Amino acid sequence: MKVLVTGGAGYIGSHIVLELMELGYDITVVDDMTNGNEANLFPNNQFIQGKIQDSSVLEKAFSKGIDAVFHFAAWKAAGESMTDPMKYTLNNLNGTFVLLDAMLKYGTKYFVFSSSAAVYGAPKYLPIDENHPTDPENYYGYTKLAIEENLRWFDKLKGLKSACLRYFNAAGYDPKGRIRGIEKTPANLLPIIMEVASGLRKGFEIFGEDYNTEDGTCIRDYIHVSDLAKAHILALDYIRTHNESLTVNLGSENGYSVKEMTKIAEEIVGKAIPHKIVGRRAGDPAKLLASSAKGKDLLKWEPKFSDAKTLIESMWDLYKSL
Repeated sequence: MKVLVTGGAGYIGSHIVLELMELGYDITVVDDMTNGNEANLFPNNQFIQGKIQDSSVLEKAFSKGIDAVFHFAAWKAAGESMTDPMKYTLNNLNGTFVLLDAMLKYGTKYFVFSSSAAVYGAPKYLPIDENHPTDPENYYGYTKLAIEENLRWFDKLKGLKSACLRYFNAAGYDPKGRIRGIEKTPANLLPIIMEVASGLRKGFEIFGEDYNTEDGTCIRDYIHVSDLAKAHILALDYIRTHNESLTVNLGSENGYSVKEMTKIAEEIVGKAIPHKIVGRRAGDPAKLLASSAKGKDLLKWEPKFSDAKTLIESMWDLYKSL
């Protein structure tokens, strides 16, 4: 089966590529390398450097015949999306529509979309399931929701089947150590902690310690990127075999606070990791926890690597060698 992976040299995309390679897929990667890393490109796959908004790049990719698309070429910094929304409009929205147009032109019928729990906004109840109201609190989350809504129309109007996978907090690295390129400009807690531990930055900030949680810091649901990768392949199998679209959460259903993660990381790296407590950050709910029951049921999926120790150990194995 021939598949296209946009953003396939990036953090999540490269882990999907690994999973696809293990299963013998014929893979084409398109990445403009803004956030991609050359260390995450594998020689047996076709690589096309360029933007998904460039129709000539997509024509080159699709001309060999593509059966399915895995789409990871998006900007994802929630704060930046609020100050530079046009950047997110042009890439996340317009780029996806150019990609969908190419799929329709070349007869590609299956689309696996990297969505986000950001579509939900502030939690009305916990754990968050797929029936939770969607009310994004940032423009990044809105772009993900808008694409999901358009995909439902493309299913009705054109028969394009899609899997929208709403991630919670992706973390970790390939447990076998085959991904050697670190994430560029990370905005999430664990890679920032790893950058401090490895000396790439001097320290990090904990935003608030007065939340209604056991230690006062925010609690989040972390999902190992290799568990995510497995879910993507299962999602493609589902929409192909059932000929129907799918929207599911992908989380571990376990919550860890910022202080808990910091403490576990310090135990694993064997030293203190410099940080300071600062004021709350706007828009941060005290707790975010997923219900992944639907995904587990429909996809027959179960996270294997998403406990805190495995998450951080798999990251430190890479960062300590930098």
